[in-house]
Amino acid sequence: MRTHVHKMSRDSILRARVVLIGIAVNVLLSFIAFQLDLTVYLDTVGTIAVASLGGMFPGIFTAVVTDLLCAAFNEEALYFGLVNALIAIFSAWFFKDRKIRKIKNFIIFTAATGIVSGTASALIQWWMLGGPQFSSLRALTTALEHATGHSGFLLFLCLNMVLNMFDKGLSLAAAKGATHFIPDEMKTRIRNGGWRQHPLSVEEVRAMNSVSSHAGYSVKKRMTIVLTGIALALIVIMSGISIRLYYKNLKSERIENAKNAAKFAAEIINPDMIGDYIAFGEEVPDYDETRHMLQSIRENAVGVKYLYVIQVRNDGCHVAFDLDTEDTPAYKPGDIMRVEEALVPYLPMMQKGEEVEPIESNDLTGWIMMAYHPIRDQYDRCVGYVGADVSLSYLAGYMGDFILRVALILSGFFVLILAYAFWMTGIYTAYPINTMALAVESFVRAGADQERLDEIVRKMRAISIRTDDEVERLYHAICSMALNQAEQIRNIRRYSENTARMQDGLIITMADLVESRDSDTGAHVQKTAAYAKIIADGLKKKGYYAEKLTPKFVSDVVRSAPLHDVGKINIPDNVLNKAGKLTDEEYEIIKTHTVVGRKIMEKAISTVEGENYLKEARNMAAYHHERWDGKGYPESLHGEVIPLSARIMAIADVFDALTSPRVYKPAFPIEKAIEMLKEGAGKQFDPKCVEVFIDALPEVKAIAKKYNE
Repeated sequence: MRTHVHKMSRDSILRARVVLIGIAVNVLLSFIAFQLDLTVYLDTVGTIAVASLGGMFPGIFTAVVTDLLCAAFNEEALYFGLVNALIAIFSAWFFKDRKIRKIKNFIIFTAATGIVSGTASALIQWWMLGGPQFSSLRALTTALEHATGHSGFLLFLCLNMVLNMFDKGLSLAAAKGATHFIPDEMKTRIRNGGWRQHPLSVEEVRAMNSVSSHAGYSVKKRMTIVLTGIALALIVIMSGISIRLYYKNLKSERIENAKNAAKFAAEIINPDMIGDYIAFGEEVPDYDETRHMLQSIRENAVGVKYLYVIQVRNDGCHVAFDLDTEDTPAYKPGDIMRVEEALVPYLPMMQKGEEVEPIESNDLTGWIMMAYHPIRDQYDRCVGYVGADVSLSYLAGYMGDFILRVALILSGFFVLILAYAFWMTGIYTAYPINTMALAVESFVRAGADQERLDEIVRKMRAISIRTDDEVERLYHAICSMALNQAEQIRNIRRYSENTARMQDGLIITMADLVESRDSDTGAHVQKTAAYAKIIADGLKKKGYYAEKLTPKFVSDVVRSAPLHDVGKINIPDNVLNKAGKLTDEEYEIIKTHTVVGRKIMEKAISTVEGENYLKEARNMAAYHHERWDGKGYPESLHGEVIPLSARIMAIADVFDALTSPRVYKPAFPIEKAIEMLKEGAGKQFDPKCVEVFIDALPEVKAIAKKYNE
């Protein structure tokens, strides 16, 4: 056992080494391709190799960790974690039952992975990264767009799928070449290195999954859902907190930029010229120069969309400066600006020249945050305000892009967590428990079959679960219980067999005591028991009386057959062994052996509780001289009213009497005896019993010859 566990540990280490080598190969080839600006990625060679050798979870781990490390020299690699994880999943599934060396499989894999990864990576590059990663691919896309007039995205999508097919075909060829030199024995060790029990075959795993699917909520499904839910909740919570903090900080930063821009602009504007700017605009000598300085301030203030100078009067906000924007025309000098509804409550304060805090609004110009700084002259009088507005709609759009990027980065890790949960619950819980459950069910179904019980115990001990937790303790407890149970059943069987032999010995002894008084019945009990077994087996084979002919019934008939004449113990010797013909009175005495036999067996039944086989002994002792037509004795029963065991014994008893010599007659030939049985079928005997007895004539002759000699 220790050697087996040690081998499993070595296989796990080998499996881990393969994963590390796969990651190293991916990172190295990706770095070379990035430095040489090659139009291939080469970051899935190790992923495909590891997934085909070790399975789904090692492949996904290789893919996600590869992208995490590649981010050190190519920050965009993080966005492709989900794509490469999907490639790992497809590789593990595709090569589980297929061989890489087949050309058809090579083409199918290359086409499928190229289309899927090409489509996914094209969407990521086009909508998130601003276009193709490779400069040559970007130039080719632009040239084709101008030449054909087709959509640039569709052209890039097609080109990217072709590129990915080439890349995945090259990666698959490299992975195939690397794994080709690995010995089959080592491949088996790598594939089985993740098991925490005796490795299951693909068919056994499917059988386990089928068993689990019949459960309402299997352990594997429940644990996977729980771990996945926890992981998803943590990712959502942490992402939400991070995004909220980032948004809050970014919003604060933009507002601070707006406040600084307004303050700086207020310092460069000549307060004594505000009235002239409003009245004469561009005719004022330094108007254009001041406007250029304001434009420069806006351009350097990140996030500021609107920058303007106003003077708040009783009739409204008069514009001195208003810089143009792409989507909103600027007010001209002297225009009265339409004010945001959120600003109206602050206008009285601004008429007085008071400072106001930034104001959030979602009215005329969309969702904005307005920051105002007063312009003061040399006498500290407020002559106007500089307004700097930050577009929060733009900020929200930026945050949406940020959230999408975060989600894309985390999706690869989420798939990794999901795969780990699926793998861990399967290897550590579901498969061990299902394996034990199937073994226990087989043990229960084996019943008292000692050979099957011993074989199941051997298989159960060979499962070798090593999860190092409560499941392993349960496994060892079940193994010990099964072993002890099998030994107890073995001991019970030995005791039962000894008891049965003793009982059979007593039955034979009782029968011999009776037989020893009858000088003409040599080996009668042995022959009749053998004939009874032939008839019972024949009826069972042909399906006659199927509801009655259970294995126990047949056993009871054969075991108790020697007692059918036990009532003769009460017949006087002068009547029992009379050489001549019996008188009517003597014949009546002989007939009483059936009644006496029944009483003897009923007393035995009442004395020995639970020995049901004696009930058939009673039936045979009492009714083996009854006839099918109802003319027999002692009760003149007829047809199937006569117990089946007695109908069987009637034929066995008469046939042996006919074929054995008696003091009052010689033995009849077997053929003559058979003819007499045929004549009695449906009259004296059950016709079905006669039929099966005659069908087994070779066996009957063999028994007759054995004992008559």
